[in-house]
Amino acid sequence: MTSPTPNKATVTNTSCLIALESIARLDLLQALYQNVVIPPAVASEWGTPAPQWVKVIAIQNQALAQALRMQLGPGEAEAITLAVEISANRLILDDQRARSIATSLQVPVTGTVGIALRAKQQGILPLVRPIFDDLRAAGFWLSDALYQQGLQLAGE
Repeated sequence: MTSPTPNKATVTNTSCLIALESIARLDLLQALYQNVVIPPAVASEWGTPAPQWVKVIAIQNQALAQALRMQLGPGEAEAITLAVEISANRLILDDQRARSIATSLQVPVTGTVGIALRAKQQGILPLVRPIFDDLRAAGFWLSDALYQQGLQLAGE
């Protein structure tokens, strides 16, 4: 584990890592965010050795993490805790309850769908529909409403 990272890092939870890895598009995270960090619980849940561009950083505020674990899984709890501790630029979460809690703690959040949309906006992806379809095919739960909203936002 490395020492705390400078501000303006992006913290991610496990679901995004697993989803993007399952469709061989983990490169989107690297292309969009230069400083990606995860807490140990996310590294453990992911189960894949983190690439060099993803740094694992231990959380310090165990009291906050423990309080969050009463409502969330370990990865989500530690990801939110780490994002608060380092004043992260953003936190990537897909779970609605976790997103709501992070937002209440003033942590800016996005999700896997938001990553695809941002990648299209920046010209990294020509279309988001194939990404959404691949995610669904790989077992990533993406509601019809969010799927349609994502396509609408992407102009597809």
